[in-house]
Amino acid sequence: MIEVKDVTVTIEGFNLLERVSTTCMPGTLTALVGPNGAGKSTLLSVIAGDRASSLGTVRLAGREVSAYSVRELAQIRSVFPQGSVIRFGYTVEEVVAMGRAFRDLPPADDQRAVFDAMAASEVGHMAIRNAQTLSGGEQARTTFARVVVQATPIVLLDEPTAALDLRHQEKVLASAKQMAAAGATVVAVLHDLNLAAAYADKVVLLEAGRVAADGSPWDVLRQDLIETVYRQSVHVLEHPVRRCPVVLTT
Repeated sequence: MIEVKDVTVTIEGFNLLERVSTTCMPGTLTALVGPNGAGKSTLLSVIAGDRASSLGTVRLAGREVSAYSVRELAQIRSVFPQGSVIRFGYTVEEVVAMGRAFRDLPPADDQRAVFDAMAASEVGHMAIRNAQTLSGGEQARTTFARVVVQATPIVLLDEPTAALDLRHQEKVLASAKQMAAAGATVVAVLHDLNLAAAYADKVVLLEAGRVAADGSPWDVLRQDLIETVYRQSVHVLEHPVRRCPVVLTT
């Protein structure tokens, strides 16, 4: 479980987050959405323990995130960073295998876990390539495979679909949904409201560092809320197959 209570992040007198509270349960995928500068990535970094809050608390599995050591954090949460640019000349397989480096998991399972994750992310055929020679989307899929092999109960994804084509956007979020179905607590920053509607169990809509709405996709992705927060006219329809909201601009 992730418990965020009254989190405020202040930089040079400006609140990037202000009294943000939410709870993310095991077995669910939560989407953090909102306009540019709303505080989505800042909130995810506070949850991950990579940024300290000025006020408030974050608890992972019942314990304050600041109380964990770096190695302890590696056991409970994995992070897909924004941008996911690979800046070192390792092979794809070596990058993916880094997800196992600090995990207390049976070493005999490492190779199979790495191969399975590369196959699921469709980067297995590039296993021996220098990861820096990949396209942005291929690097993102490699980074996602690294997150998968870490096999943590909390999975934090910062714009995991930003560099991906249509097919791989669906595949990555389907994989994230599968991790949630297996019991993980998954939180993803997403800009595409329709992807959030299709895959999230819960949506947290942020506006100027505050929570504007928190609930199911149908509760949050409403025409009035979207138009107010994004300052853009939209229509919200029901997807004919998925039966989730579909947001169309007008």
